[in-house]
Order: sequence, then C-alpha cells, then structure tokens
Amino acid sequence: MDSGHSFTQDYRGRKFCVGVKDLLGAPTDTIVNPANSGLSHGAGVAEQIATFAGEAFVEDCRRKVAKLGRVLLTQAVITCAGNLPYKGIINAVGPRMTEANVPGKLEQTIINSLALADAQGWISIAFPALSTGIFGVPKEVCAKAFGRAVPTYWRDHPQSNIRLVWLCLFQRDYAEFKKWLAPW
Repeated sequence: MDSGHSFTQDYRGRKFCVGVKDLLGAPTDTIVNPANSGLSHGAGVAEQIATFAGEAFVEDCRRKVAKLGRVLLTQAVITCAGNLPYKGIINAVGPRMTEANVPGKLEQTIINSLALADAQGWISIAFPALSTGIFGVPKEVCAKAFGRAVPTYWRDHPQSNIRLVWLCLFQRDYAEFKKWLAPW
C-alpha cells in the first residue's frame, strides 16, 4: 500500500511501514532514540525526544550510563519513556559516517534494537532514519540498511513478537527512502 506519504511492506504477516510520520506520535509500544554513547541528547531527534520525554527520561539515561558505562557502537539500552506514551525508549548508538563498515554497523544497530524490543515482548517499534542527522550517514545507506535488517531479523527470528516496524521520516526524505526500499 502506498498513500503517497507512506507504504507498507509485508513479510509473512508482519508489516514494515515507511512514511512521513512524527516519531513521537508513532502508534507503537516503543520508539528508538538515535543516541550517542553517553546518552546525552544535545541535538536533532535525540534532543526532541529528551525535551518531550522530560526529566525522568534524562535522569534514567544518566543512571544507565553511571551503572553500565557508555553504550557501545551498534548497541542499545532501554530507558523509561518519561512523559511519552511508550512502554520504554530504546536508545541505540548507530555509526558515524567516519566509521568503517557503516552499512554493516547500521544493520547491526537496527537488529540489536529489534532484539531488545522483542525480549520485552513488545509487538511494535518505530525508528527514525538512524545516523542520518549529525552522524552524517547518507540516506541511501540508511534505507538499504533497513531494507536488509528488518526482513533478516524476521527471517532469523520466526517466533518474534514484533509484528509492526515503523520507519518515521521527514517529508524531505521520503522520496529517497521510497526509492531504495520499495518494493522489497
């Protein structure tokens, strides 16, 4: 289905929806925060999430880093959602464009985020276009990473709880992502 601003890919009864959508309004159990390794939220989508989630979220991020240390590249941790209507927020550290093997690391970040949501028993998750903001990863690289990671995760985890994955995009990015993701 393609409404002009979104389309859905089906994978054995599961849905991967790509569209122009506000991440903070995604109808999912959790959202993914494009975090840095210190879980500080100084710019872009991460700053917006922190602003709307509020102090409980920011403090939970501080506690996680104090307890576990910095989050490693491709890894993710769950924090509370604060003022946002989610069961939790998955804070994922994607690659910067200066890294080696950006596509592989981005795919692993997506897969690790899906695995965390799955382990919680959550059935739906929404992502932003990971690493395409201040981390500088080209949108084509990000789109292709999602196009590989989501079906790979479902193929490798046939009993997965996750039934719905949203990739929430800005209007200006939709056409490029659609070019690289549709059809599977």
